[in-house]
Amino acid sequence: MIATAVPKTSSKFDVRAAIEAGEGILRLAPCWVPRSFLFPGKRLKLHPDDYYALGAHRGGIDERWFASTTEAGNDNRADDEGLSYVVHNGERFTLLEAVMAEGPALIGKKMWDKYKRWPVYSKFFDNEGPIPHHMHHNEDQAALLQMEGKPECYYFPPQVNSIGNNFPHTYFGLEPGVTKADVRKCLENWNKGDNGLLDLSKAYRLKPGTGWHVPACILHAPGSLLTYEPQWGSDVFAMYQSMVEGRRVDWDLFVKDTPDKYKNDLDYLVEQLDWEGNVDTHFRDHHFLVPIPSGDTLGEGYEDKWVVYGRFGGPNKGAQQGDRDLFSAKELTVQPGAKVTIKDDGASGLITTQGIGKINKHFMQSPNMIRYGAMTQDEVFISHEAATQGVTFENTGTEPFVTLRYFGPDSAPNSPHTGAFKSLNK
Repeated sequence: MIATAVPKTSSKFDVRAAIEAGEGILRLAPCWVPRSFLFPGKRLKLHPDDYYALGAHRGGIDERWFASTTEAGNDNRADDEGLSYVVHNGERFTLLEAVMAEGPALIGKKMWDKYKRWPVYSKFFDNEGPIPHHMHHNEDQAALLQMEGKPECYYFPPQVNSIGNNFPHTYFGLEPGVTKADVRKCLENWNKGDNGLLDLSKAYRLKPGTGWHVPACILHAPGSLLTYEPQWGSDVFAMYQSMVEGRRVDWDLFVKDTPDKYKNDLDYLVEQLDWEGNVDTHFRDHHFLVPIPSGDTLGEGYEDKWVVYGRFGGPNKGAQQGDRDLFSAKELTVQPGAKVTIKDDGASGLITTQGIGKINKHFMQSPNMIRYGAMTQDEVFISHEAATQGVTFENTGTEPFVTLRYFGPDSAPNSPHTGAFKSLNK
């Protein structure tokens, strides 16, 4: 693949023309995001010279966001950090601008009328070691700062996880029997070194080709596999662990999305957690995800599998009381020489993880290496119009053509519920 520079932003753009020219599909440029408190795992296919392209003070680039209209919650960030760009006819404009201009066509009238935006996004996050034990706030908690809560899910694509890096395990929740007083004591010990929060939790070994369902207010310390992460369109979080791999976590990073009057209120900070969900005695059964085929199609040269699924509850419901379809994702594998037309119930953001092929008229290729600021041919946004009419995927190469696509709310009425993987073993 020949790397080309992403065009400069155009002050004049015609979203409708881009939609029509792309047969309902918009080509997207890579969207890179650094995190100052983490070390890059270097499996994003970014050139080795470019992991600190934004400066060492910003931290290494350890995330690539897909079809994002959500701004990154980083200090000292660029104005458009976290926003995906559409590239068409030598011009570029943000996907956010495109949705504002052609919302019903791009995301569907029902979603547009309810949210007036594309309310989800996905990413690859890729770290050398683990992330501190943290949670994402629910709707009510985030609303105190005019923000939104953030449930999320994980999938570990095999194509980018040939190595596991330092700690391919994730701590989830708290051990049954842990009390609120135990967690409060950890917060009291914040400046005494490691506050011991992980002593109250359990780690699960991560396996490529599987995933996890993580509602808001559930503690989790993601491990070092490269992770595909569909989630709600927000970047709120609270770090409850004071040190990770010997590195100090600043208290300000813990309370960055907490109202000022509660930033030192330990009881409030403990009560933010979904207690029932965190001490669940059957946590794995309720949150572990195994890919589930959407049909018996291997004989036709392709397989479309649910890799992210499950329902979520509202702000006052526990982790297991959900009935809302907020987001989901599928992995489509098309074998060499095969072609298939797929109809979905809603728009999707898509990334190619292996091989070459075509999606309608668009040539697609999973790159081996990407320079920061260069254009690729591995990512698109499939509009609601195109998805519901049917999109044709064709493998033009000699290895499997594999793509991941994630959907927004109420776009996957036939997706499985968490726990459905257990029926595969019967």
